[in-house]
Amino acid sequence: MRSRQRMFAAVMRLLLKCLRLGRRRRFKLVRQVEQLWHYGHLCLRSLLYNSFTNGDVVLDSLFEPIYWLVDHVTRWFGVVFVALVIGLTSSIVAIVYICLLPLILQTYTPAWICWHLAYGHWNLIMIVFHYYMAITTSPGHPPQAKDDLTGVSICRKCIAPKPARTHHCSICNRCVLKMDHHCPWLNNCVGHYNHRYFFSFCLFMTMGCIYCSISGWEMFRDAYAAIERMKLLEKERLQVAANQTYYQTPPPTFSFRQRAFHKSVVYLWVLCSSVALALGALTLWHAALITRGETSIERHINKKERQRLQKKGKVFRNPYSYGGWDNWKVFLGVDVPRHWLTRVLLPSPHLPHGTGLSWDLPPCVTKQRAPLLAI
Repeated sequence: MRSRQRMFAAVMRLLLKCLRLGRRRRFKLVRQVEQLWHYGHLCLRSLLYNSFTNGDVVLDSLFEPIYWLVDHVTRWFGVVFVALVIGLTSSIVAIVYICLLPLILQTYTPAWICWHLAYGHWNLIMIVFHYYMAITTSPGHPPQAKDDLTGVSICRKCIAPKPARTHHCSICNRCVLKMDHHCPWLNNCVGHYNHRYFFSFCLFMTMGCIYCSISGWEMFRDAYAAIERMKLLEKERLQVAANQTYYQTPPPTFSFRQRAFHKSVVYLWVLCSSVALALGALTLWHAALITRGETSIERHINKKERQRLQKKGKVFRNPYSYGGWDNWKVFLGVDVPRHWLTRVLLPSPHLPHGTGLSWDLPPCVTKQRAPLLAI
């Protein structure tokens, strides 16, 4: 009996010893895994650590393939977008001349006829001139010789000095002076030398679309009602043709010219109204940027700089802003009062202030501001 108890006690001691050893080994294995995990995490952080990394940098890295695809698609489809703008604008002009102008000459008073002819042709000339200049005018690029300019930084893609307000365009693969953005509808960058042409085109195109939408509202309502009546009569004609007897005659049908006229008026009003809303919003956005003396790219740079200085208890001021009114005078190139007529309300190929390499105080600025913080 005692021998059995001793044997049972020995077995139990051996079992407990095995459990302790297994537990120690398991804890040791867990500690080794934790140490390997912390070591790997530390190595990864040491290889990828960057004090400037934040959520924006990570997001830009994730979207880098999309940016690459957009850059290459935009580069090849720029010609298609330009052809689309020319085609749509030409179709609207053709509808106005073929369909609406004869009706205006027959029904409007002489005073309204003169108004429509004068304003419509002036607006059309301004649209064509500024769009042509925006497409054909180079936005401006830094000189190739590195000794000819003093750069505030080095472009990491061009490996060349980069003047103030200059940025690299990944689509054109060149640095652009005072770059605002690359516009696919121009197949060109918007920069120092064609920024005014781009904004003027947007402004006058918006004005032209609003003019066509307001002037053609009544015609659009009549044309839309006529198209609905066409559909109803066509349905009745098909029903009569299916149940036709000797004493029934089909209802009258609209001619091809009438159908084309009504559909053209509807097309004109819908297209002009849509473009007026979309392009009008873009024009207001750029007008706000011009009032602040910024470009689209500089808005984001200034926003980050403003937040950085705000944390330090400082106030950021844009060094390229001279006040709302003076910013518009500098942008439009208005040096004397008569320039509002000759350079703003009439086509003018005058150059902007400065060369885009340095930013001295323009002569049209009324007063010089105190030295400001650089971007």
